[in-house]
Amino acid sequence: METFKTAINALTVRDAGTTEVRGLIRISKTRPFLVKEQAYIVPKKSVFNKIMGDNGFELEMAGFLDSCSDNVSFIKKSQSTNFRIEYQNADRSNSNYYPDFIVKRTENEIWVVETKGREDLDDPLKWQRLRQWCDDATAHDEAGRKFQPLFVRQEAWEAHHLTNFGQLVSACG
Repeated sequence: METFKTAINALTVRDAGTTEVRGLIRISKTRPFLVKEQAYIVPKKSVFNKIMGDNGFELEMAGFLDSCSDNVSFIKKSQSTNFRIEYQNADRSNSNYYPDFIVKRTENEIWVVETKGREDLDDPLKWQRLRQWCDDATAHDEAGRKFQPLFVRQEAWEAHHLTNFGQLVSACG
């Protein structure tokens, strides 16, 4: 079955390499949602009243982003934000990728941040697609915003003692 699936996908699935904006997401209009009992932080720089982490590293990153003096705000993606990027995964099927954080450094500088502890085969494909998405989104943004990708590996994070977002970009960008 997998052999047939791979062969059919190789003949039919094509990455057009473009970005299509299907409506705008207003984070301030995100509907409330229930979560299971888990660790969280109460942020000062997010429209959400609690930031939940899928793991300890994400929660640590959320705390760091909240403390950075050189960004305006941030969000941790949630099931309600519905921000996703389509990509072609390792078995050449179409999949959705949900980046971990969106950081607003200034009104015109937006960072899409992915944190990664354990890596898998799809990660390089997600990273490549995220870079392309940011280039396309920047080229098509009528407000003149620049979207930039940042991939933060846990090993690189732990190797530095960072105090602001600019240092994170320098260490991981």
